[in-house]
Amino acid sequence: MAVSDVPVGSVSAVTVFNNSSLNLPTFVLTGIPGMEAKNAWMAFLLFVLSVSTLLGNSLILFVIKSDRSLQEPMYIFLSILACSDLGLSLSTFPTMLSVYWLDSKDIPFNACITQMFFIHAFHWLESGILVAMAFDRLVAIREPLRYRTLFPNTVVAKMGVATAVRCISVSFPVPFLIKRLRFCKSRRLSHTYCLHPDVMKLACTDIKVNILYGVVIIIFTLGLDVVIILASYVVILKTVLGMASRQGRLKALNTCVSHVCAILIFYIPMICVSLLHRYGNHQHPLLPLLMANIYIVVPPLLNPIVYSLKTQQIRKRMYNIFARKKSRILW
Repeated sequence: MAVSDVPVGSVSAVTVFNNSSLNLPTFVLTGIPGMEAKNAWMAFLLFVLSVSTLLGNSLILFVIKSDRSLQEPMYIFLSILACSDLGLSLSTFPTMLSVYWLDSKDIPFNACITQMFFIHAFHWLESGILVAMAFDRLVAIREPLRYRTLFPNTVVAKMGVATAVRCISVSFPVPFLIKRLRFCKSRRLSHTYCLHPDVMKLACTDIKVNILYGVVIIIFTLGLDVVIILASYVVILKTVLGMASRQGRLKALNTCVSHVCAILIFYIPMICVSLLHRYGNHQHPLLPLLMANIYIVVPPLLNPIVYSLKTQQIRKRMYNIFARKKSRILW
């Protein structure tokens, strides 16, 4: 339908036309500029990383589910973390692979905002679970004799539900904030997936509400989570340093190594991407692309590796599984 075909004075018809033509664009995802000839290699690398991520997190879930001794608060939180990593990977890897493998860069508006919702939801879920795991370590080290009493599975379940409700509540308005915008400029995104800060920059209407919402949410979720984690570890360190036995101190700190690694793996790329989106306009264009890919790919890939190497119970259980399979093959 052409604009000239709309009857004069038909405001509703013009509004419908404007909404359909401007508010529902097809966005264009971006690979690595100037390296299109290397797309096949990038696709292969991404495919290997995606398979490794899916297998690693699925193995963590299988080990925790199959061993009753691992069905404790820390491992239950770890299983939720693995589910979050799986969800994030399944939300992003298809479009990333389509860009590099199939050279298919177009993504419809509704698909883009759906992907955006799940990316942000799974990231806030992971942030909340890391907070819950910090609180778990605090109780386990500060009150070891009352740990099971203070931290029963009912409390773990309530914390998991509260974290899930928070991540959905925080992410739910994002698609609607994007849908209210008009897009009449470039439709080219900066990454191989859709993020709220990236999409809103393409709008030709006022985005102050989107910016304000993003800042408030970061302060009261990411900022608050970081403060709680830091406060928890201050108390943990104070408790550990007060222990008389050096061996006891090392054992207590060793139980926190995996969690600390997961915190660094998750928060550092997230903070870097947020800063680059807001203040990185004059940086080299490859830097935001590199950080954005690290932000999506690295945490789900490394979390199972870190917990497999640093958690003795999981490591032993995995060794038993592979040893049993090897003996069956030999027989």
